[in-house]
This record gives sequence, structure tokens and C-alpha cells, in this order.
Amino acid sequence: MNATPSSTDHRDHTYGTDHAYGTDRTEPADQEGRTVHLDTAGWGTMPAAVRALVADCASREDRYGPHELEEDLEDVLRTEVHERLGALLGVPAADTAVVTDAAGAFDTLVSRLAPGRGERVWTTPYESAARLTALYALRDRTRCTVEVVPLREDGDLDLEWMARHIGDDVALVSVVHVPSGCGIVNPVEEIGQILAPYRCVYAVDASYSAGQLPVDAGRIGCQLLTGDGWRFLRGPYAVGFAFLAPRLRAVFEDAAAHRPLPPNAAVAGLNAALAHHTATTVTATAAAAADGPAGLAGQGLLPALRAAVEECPGTELIAPGRVQSAILAFRHRDLPAALVRRRLAARGVFVWKTVAQETPLHLPRSGATTALRASLGPDTTPQDIARFGRALREVVREETAGAQRPRPARTLPPAPTPVLASAPAPAPIPPAGPRPRPSARRHLTLCPTP
Repeated sequence: MNATPSSTDHRDHTYGTDHAYGTDRTEPADQEGRTVHLDTAGWGTMPAAVRALVADCASREDRYGPHELEEDLEDVLRTEVHERLGALLGVPAADTAVVTDAAGAFDTLVSRLAPGRGERVWTTPYESAARLTALYALRDRTRCTVEVVPLREDGDLDLEWMARHIGDDVALVSVVHVPSGCGIVNPVEEIGQILAPYRCVYAVDASYSAGQLPVDAGRIGCQLLTGDGWRFLRGPYAVGFAFLAPRLRAVFEDAAAHRPLPPNAAVAGLNAALAHHTATTVTATAAAAADGPAGLAGQGLLPALRAAVEECPGTELIAPGRVQSAILAFRHRDLPAALVRRRLAARGVFVWKTVAQETPLHLPRSGATTALRASLGPDTTPQDIARFGRALREVVREETAGAQRPRPARTLPPAPTPVLASAPAPAPIPPAGPRPRPSARRHLTLCPTP
């Protein structure tokens, strides 16, 4: 898959290229000396061991060449990473694939599907722009129809509507487990039970859920599940994964053969990140059994994050649905999201700005064109949430006061006194006749295509 940033990643210029692509840079910090990273959904900070491994692989590749590195990593690339992916997703290792990104893997498969004319394809209002682009291309190519599953009043998907309208003329159902623009957790397992008796291909996007929530493709009952490795799994950029049911593998591999593969160093980094995730999950499970809930949602940090936003004057949560993940979206009624994000970054608190184009069927309906997104990570502490809340209140107070402060009246310089001059003699009128043609063409001539 092409190693392009996901459509759900909208970076404004003020954030900094170095931060966006994971290289070291000097980040602002407040007097406590620690930056607060609340953008795990956009870019999970790699554990030290994973970062060191990726750097070592890049150094070895630079010194000895890619073929030597591939030979040294053969067991990791061919076997180990697939075994870890199989364990993560609850599927056989042979049914997993390593890709550059989730959106590219989805497009790879969808570009080879051939639903009949008039057959239906289902998507949801939480679908990303990249996947919608692939679905619309499928519609234009095959003349199938794309239907959007409606939402209930609380923001959850209407499963009763799905149960009433499902049939064998539904060829593909695309559902995002957790969208990028808000923290709702869609009931992918319940949807799989509704679709199980029918022939449709069930595709799940787990880019924002893998690593923070259990993702079991076997229990979900999907035929395609894709995800990115650099978000909550905290691997390097430009590497993702996919699960493919056996009936789709041949089609996918044939299409993927014409697309770039992820760098070997990135695959090795993903393998190390999966190992780290497994170890920390086992530790968190043991701690939960001994001392109570642990993990991202069980630490009590999500309610604290939500409270920090709600206590700030003028803020509005964007949190549809009854079940929420470790992602919280919000906006301020009067202040631009980009301005608030920049002011928070200057205080050492990093969140993300989302735009309506990333989830074009959802955010515009909520009345938001831009919003802010804060997401928890395994290293987030209660102190981080407290700092975020203080910084957010400071930014809103300062910027609101600045907007209300009257501006001094602008004094315009006096207009210059016009200087009267005698009118020039009129130019002679040329004689009537054909106008001379210029010596060379100075305009663009458009020629119709034959």
C-alpha cells in the first residue's frame, strides 16, 4: 500500500513536520518539565525499545543494504510478526498480512470486488473519507448503490434497521470500529451476528481500536479487518496489518502484488511493538485481577478527561453513542480549533485538530467544521489530565479576553491634495479597417480532443 498519511490525519503547518513523522525535536514544556501527549490516536509514541530497534535497523540498512537486512530479519518478516498479529486478532497467522496502511489495504481489496449492477453496499456516517472514496469508486465502476446505515437519536448505529433491510443483494458492509473524529465504539460483533447468514463481505476498520480495545476478528465475524500500526499499538509509521478470510486472500494478494511493501525496518518495529503490547496487556490484566480495573479506560482517566473539557467555559463535547473509547472530541463555540491547539502546544500539551472532511458524513451534521481531539495513551497520568484542564482554561480565558478587548481606533493619514494638470491632447483615432494581428500568440489555445 502507498505509505500516505491516513485521511483522518489532518496536520496544520504549525504542528511541525518533525512531530508528525516521529523524529526527535525540542518540544515546549511548562514549568513541570514534561510534555503532555494526548494524541495517541494520531501518533502513539513508540516505547524506547521499539524506537531503538527501528533506528538500529535503519542504520544497518544504510550500511549494508536492504537485502542484508531482509536476510537478517527473515524469521521476523516471514513468521514472527504474523504469529503476533494472529494472536492479537484471534485468527490463524496464515490469514494475516502486513501492509503500509489500513486505508490502502481496504482500497486494494475493494478495487477487485465486482458486485452486480444495483446490488447494495452499506457504510455508516462514521466512515472515513479514504474508505468512502474507495466505496464511491466501486459504485461508479460497477453501478452498485451505496447506502448509509442510519443512526439512532443517541448516535448509535440503528441495528434494528440493519436487521430489517439486510438481504442477499447486500454485497459489502463497511464499518469502522472506532472512528477518528469521535470516541464512539460501534458494536461490530453484534453487526457480525446480523450479517452472518448472508453472503456479503463484512469489512471492519480497526485503525483506532487495535491496541486500546480487544479486537477479535473471529468473534466479530468479518472477512476483512484492517488497522494501522502507529496509533494505539505504538509502532513505527508506514506499516499496518490486515486479516483476510481465506476466500479473499487470493484476490487481495493479486492486487497487493502491484503495490509497495512497508519498509523492513518498520515491519520489525511493528513486531516489537506487538510484543510490547502483549507484555503490557498481560501485566494490566494481572493488575486488574489483583487491584481492580486497569488499562486506558479502566484507570478512570476518560471521565477525568471529559470533566476537564466540560469544566472549561464555552466548550462542547462531540461524543455520540453510549459506549466511548479513549478518544474524546470537543470544540469551543467561539475560538477556532487550530488556535486552541497551537496555544495548548505552546504550553506543552499536545492534542489534535480534526476537520469535517475526515468524516464527511458525520461532523458536518453535528454542526462542526473543525474540532479538537484528545486521546489517552498507556503513559497518560492523572497529572497529565490536570495539566491539560488547566492549560485549556488558560487558553480560553486569554483568547476570549483578547477577542473582547476593544481595538484602538485606526487614524488614517490625510488624503494628498490633488495636483491639477492640463488635460493631454486626445490620441488620434486610427482609420477604420482590419486590426493587425500580433506577431506571436500570447494566449492559451484550447483544442478539443478528437
